[in-house]
Order: sequence, then structure tokens, then C-alpha cells
Amino acid sequence: MIRMPITSLDAESAAYLKQHHIRAICLFRGNMTDELQLKKLTADLRAVMGPEALIAIDQEGGAVVRSTWVPQPPAAMSLGASNDPELCYQVGAAVARGVKALGFNWNFAPVLDLNNNVDNPVISERSFGSDPQRASELALAWMDGSLSEGVACCVKHFPGHGDTSVDSHRDLPTVDKTWEQLQALELAPFQIAVSRNAPAMMTAHIVYPALDGDNPATMSKAILTDLLRQQWQYQGVVITDGMDMHAIAGRYGVGNAAVKALLAGADLVMALGTTETQLETLEALAEVIASGQISRVEVEQRLTRVRQLTTAYPCQSSAYQTELADRILMSSAWKRGLTTSGHPLPPVRGSKVRLVISADVVSDGVSEAGIPAGKVSAMLASLYDVDTVTFDNANTFDWLSLPQDGRFVILASTVRIRYSQQVRDSWKPDLHLVLWNPFQMLDIQAPALMTYGFAPPAIDAARAWLAGEITADGQIPVSGFSV
Repeated sequence: MIRMPITSLDAESAAYLKQHHIRAICLFRGNMTDELQLKKLTADLRAVMGPEALIAIDQEGGAVVRSTWVPQPPAAMSLGASNDPELCYQVGAAVARGVKALGFNWNFAPVLDLNNNVDNPVISERSFGSDPQRASELALAWMDGSLSEGVACCVKHFPGHGDTSVDSHRDLPTVDKTWEQLQALELAPFQIAVSRNAPAMMTAHIVYPALDGDNPATMSKAILTDLLRQQWQYQGVVITDGMDMHAIAGRYGVGNAAVKALLAGADLVMALGTTETQLETLEALAEVIASGQISRVEVEQRLTRVRQLTTAYPCQSSAYQTELADRILMSSAWKRGLTTSGHPLPPVRGSKVRLVISADVVSDGVSEAGIPAGKVSAMLASLYDVDTVTFDNANTFDWLSLPQDGRFVILASTVRIRYSQQVRDSWKPDLHLVLWNPFQMLDIQAPALMTYGFAPPAIDAARAWLAGEITADGQIPVSGFSV
């Protein structure tokens, strides 16, 4: 599977796909400008790659969505806070209807990583919770909803990315737990997913010394073959996470890493780098097959699994006939996830408030860019007399310079990165609107409202709570919290 930096399929790109017999592609935000353009692109890709095409997207929900004009789903942890499997099923089905209408047949979701490390820099609100049984029930209900609408899912990141404090996009994490500890937590959701016939599973670029002390899971025969295939008897497709991540490419080289992943038991290698690194990957895989290190029988087994996926979930165009109903569903779902901490009370309508907020939030490469300060300010201005103060960097901002003029002070947190100790010790607002990473409520000792995301329906939900139109009944689905 590759990515391409295109918004339309030109002759050169089409020739590249045909020449190298590529039938799988993942599209990102940079491939998308609007609905008509995207539907044309996926249709053209499907025509070139053929009936066994896999056109994939990361449409998890919350901050990890690529198409932002279809109804935007709540983050997994928002659904975890609602604790309703039927709602998860309905949201998963609605997500599938939206992306299927755009020409996708594979969604890299839901996340089965457990949120058992509040310092995790990349999972956070992407997880359904910390309890393996409950998180699995909710996530797999979401998966079942998607499958019911004809879009394949891919649970991730096997065997678990939740308990890390390192982002594998940037370095190679280690989860140094005993076999018993892994069985009780990290592994449990994926074993349940196997029993529920999850059609595909994505590997984690993480070392688990209790399972394999030498190789990250993506390149571990002990994990992908001995455990997943032989012990658990998993029959679905195994795809690597992006092999361009620093955890892999920077340590092993993309060609060598791709070979190791295939030898370990992966069916598909996700080569998301440049054309040069993609060709390096193709050449390395061709050589290892030609050399006989992987038999033709093993290659055919992998191709059969991929073929079964495309047969069950074909890539085809479809009309989006439920968009209005799905927008109403998503709006309701975001509201049901609202969670409070410290018994917050909204300021009285019409009162003077001061909004303190990051001026600009760029994409971190995993999530979409955060909400601009102006949109949060405009939402509050519909209820209050608002003075907005922005900062570029929370660590260098002089928090004590804020005026002491009696205004009700609202801090809106619109990034995933946790606050430093310096910020924690400096100051506290009257109300903390936590519009992304819920664990930021641990950093600022103030009453908080947590939305688990910043999509328009999340901001609408926050406004409805501030206006007294709804209550916040969600419960953060992570053990050890009193909210």
C-alpha cells in the first residue's frame, strides 16, 4: 500500500500504479480539496487499480479524520464516556456511509489501544478507554456498524500502543511488561477482535521484550506468526503501520524493514514514503520472493487474504442518502460524551469573559490541525462579552500578565500536548474548556468541561452546555479518575 501526493490522477501516476501492479492506496488530507474532487480521484484510482482495489482512509473520529466535510464522528473516548454500544454501532455505520460515498472501502479504525498511560503523546482520546473488556465491546460495536455498511475496518495498533510515552512516528517505543501483564491489558482487546472476526489488523512499531526482545511487533515473527496466526488462529489481513515512521525507517531502512515485516508474517506493507522509498520497498520485496526466502505458497496465502477482503468489501461508488440524518446522529453523539471535572458552572449569559487560547494549532502529522482561536471566540461571543487573549507557546507565555479586572476567565485547550509543570504552577482559570486531550484537565487545577475534540459538532455541544441547554453526563472511561 502506498500514498501519492496527488489530488487528481495524472497519466504519470496512473502509469506508476499499473507498472508496479499496485492495488492499495491510502489517501490523506493533502489528497482532498472537496467532495467532487475526491470522488473523481477515487473513481479514477479504482478504474486503474481494478476490481481488487483497496482505497483506505483514517476516519477514526475526533481529531483523526481526513474528510472533514462528511459528518464528523466523536473521538473514541467521547463514545467511551457515553458507554453505549448501540451508539457506537450507529456512529460506526454512519462513518462508513460517509466514506463509502466518497469511494473508500477500507477505514483504518477503530483503535483498540487501551488508554492506560495519561502521558501517551499519540493515543489519548483516540482510545475507547482503559478497561479491556468494555473498550473492546464499544470499539467492536463501532466496527460492526462499519462492516454492516460495506466498509472494511482495520483494528489497530497490535499488540497495543496505549502504554507508551513515545510516539512511534518519531522514535521506537518499548512496552516492558511481563507476559501476564500484556495478556491482562494490551493483548486482550485484540484477542477479542480475533474472536469477532475483525477483517484486518494493523501492527505497532513497538518493542515488547516479553514477546520479542529484538524486533518491534511489525517485524516480529514471534508476534505476527507464532502468536497471532498460530496461537490465536487469526485469518484476517495483517497490514503494517506506515513504514516511513522514524521508529522503522530511521533504524532499519525501508527496504530491509519491509522484508523483515513480510518474513514476520505481514500481508501488506504500508509504504507511505516518497516514490524513491516505495521503489526501494518494491525491489526489496521482489528480491526476497525471487530468492525463495518466502515461498510462492506463502505469497499466495497473503494474496488470498487480501483478495478475500476486497471481495467482501468491494470498492464502488454509492450515493450518500443519509447525510442529514447522520449529521443529527453525530451532533447528538458528541453531546452525550460531554464530561465535567470539578463541578464547573458556566458564566451567566451576557457576562464579561476572557478567553485565553492558543493562536494557531497546526497538524501534528497524525491529527488534523486544531481549531483556530477565532472560532472558539465566535462561539463564546454568541453568549458573552468576550475579550480574547492568544498565545503562541504555552511555556513562554507570561500567564501572570493577564489583566485582573474581574472578567470570568476561560482557558480553551486546543492542542494534544500536555501542559508543562511551569504552566501548571503559574495560574488557573475560572473554567477550563478541554477541547482535545482530556488529560489536560489534570494539568490545570480548575473546573473543566471535556469535549474530547474540536470538530464543529463538539464546539456546538460545548456551547449548548454553556447556554444551559444540555447537561454533561459523560464519564471519563479511564480508571483512577474522580470527576
